[in-house]
Amino acid sequence: MFRRPRERAAPRATNSDMNADASAQILTLTEAGLYCPAGGFHIDPLRPVDRAVVTHGHADHARPGHRAVLATGETLDIMVARYGETCFGTGQALAYGAPLKVGDTTVTLHPAGHILGSAQVAIAYRGARAVVSGDYKTRPDPTCAAYEPVACDVFVSEATFGLPVFRHPPPQQEIGKLLRSLAQFPERTHLVGAYPLGKAQRVIRLLRDAGYDAPIFLHGAMGTLTQLYERHGVALGDLRPLEAADKSVAARGGVVVCPPSATTDRWSRRFVDPVVAFASGWMRVRARARQRGVELPLVISDHVDWTELTAAVEATGCRQLWVTHGQEDALVHWAQQARGLAARPLRLLGYAEDGEPEGAA
Repeated sequence: MFRRPRERAAPRATNSDMNADASAQILTLTEAGLYCPAGGFHIDPLRPVDRAVVTHGHADHARPGHRAVLATGETLDIMVARYGETCFGTGQALAYGAPLKVGDTTVTLHPAGHILGSAQVAIAYRGARAVVSGDYKTRPDPTCAAYEPVACDVFVSEATFGLPVFRHPPPQQEIGKLLRSLAQFPERTHLVGAYPLGKAQRVIRLLRDAGYDAPIFLHGAMGTLTQLYERHGVALGDLRPLEAADKSVAARGGVVVCPPSATTDRWSRRFVDPVVAFASGWMRVRARARQRGVELPLVISDHVDWTELTAAVEATGCRQLWVTHGQEDALVHWAQQARGLAARPLRLLGYAEDGEPEGAA
């Protein structure tokens, strides 16, 4: 468990006392990924470890097999839903903003705004603080707690859309495109590709908030996690599974939310002339939409775009920026040249560029 017996308290230090040794004791790199020597735990480790702090439930961050896991209660529930009750030895839920002594460090979790239960990990040690963002977005999203900037000395940030070309449009604008298509083609079923954890629930809620109150049909892969969201208080309206009925008839002219891969496999062939949509930040890249046969690209991302990313870095007031995955070099260059920060790419392998093995951007 993370709740260790009380060890000797680390002496309180001032900012002037912080040195390279203190920073190295907060975070370093191992073969399993980011590691905190002073606390004795990994963050989103790439392989099973004794003690893991997990930022959120996407598969490239939340892996099974750890002896002990510290995360939000929602993330622990997601891991159990995806991997089963025995996916970790012991799990300890930590509420947002609640400090926990771990070894010689104090750990707090802060909302990351990415998906349900997603958290930034703040680690305080000898007057210094490092924050590991996990995946995050700063735009409002009623399906998860809103992102909170956390002041720190070292900020470890993702950079999935870390290029100036990426500017995400308002999600309501993209949902408007879907609603207009439904009105224009009332006899065509709209297959909306969305990843089962986070994106699917967000798309559904965006539709509801835009006034769409008709039943929304779900591919079988969506059921478990969507029900979990509802148990955690996220209202999603009238949802209906498609297993029991003739799929082509039941959803004719309506919306079916399914994994992106389902829009191109045999499952989709029962729908006559469907409109294929895909909700992802990568739909900004037209070539990706064409490659997937997407007729209606919806640029809806659960990651920060370039403007939001650089603003988030500035809001932390950090002196060091470490970039974990995505478009690392561009963000490092900006941090060094435009802001004079000590910045470096970590070149960590094992994290999908989109957040999931298929991509959850």
